[in-house]
Amino acid sequence: MEKGGELWGKMIIFATEVFINKEERMRFIGNIEAKIDTKGRAFLPATFRRVLQAGGEERLVMRKDIHQPCLVLYPESVWNAQLDVLRARLNRWNRQHQQLFRQFVSEVELLTLDANGRFLIPKRYQRMASIEQDIKFVGLDDTIEIWSAAEAEKAQMQAEEFGVALEELMGE
Repeated sequence: MEKGGELWGKMIIFATEVFINKEERMRFIGNIEAKIDTKGRAFLPATFRRVLQAGGEERLVMRKDIHQPCLVLYPESVWNAQLDVLRARLNRWNRQHQQLFRQFVSEVELLTLDANGRFLIPKRYQRMASIEQDIKFVGLDDTIEIWSAAEAEKAQMQAEEFGVALEELMGE
């Protein structure tokens, strides 16, 4: 029995190490300007593609952000984790909760990159985010935002305002 317990302990440590390493690889940072073609296709920036590949991700989930006029790309595992958190907070037998969940999950698009690293931004999503041709990809930790270039500039705080807000949040 003791040997089985030792083996089990090693398996748990191994699983934890794998999880931690995967988490470290799934960090998207920076911003990259790009364009969409006339068909609505965009190249996912190579730096973000490498992060996805290192994390073993093949598909993305696209959704309009609930607060901002941008689109959000979730690696499929991140999307599934977010759904689990949301579902755990909702009561299946509550009408409003069901409406909330339905709306949240029905307004998504499952994406797979083609061999060149391109994906399609459907017209309705382009309209939702005021995307024309110039776009900006913004790495936001475990997700990627896609902004119209014009809207991205409006969403940024002024440098002084940003400094004050960060100082208040982080303390002295």
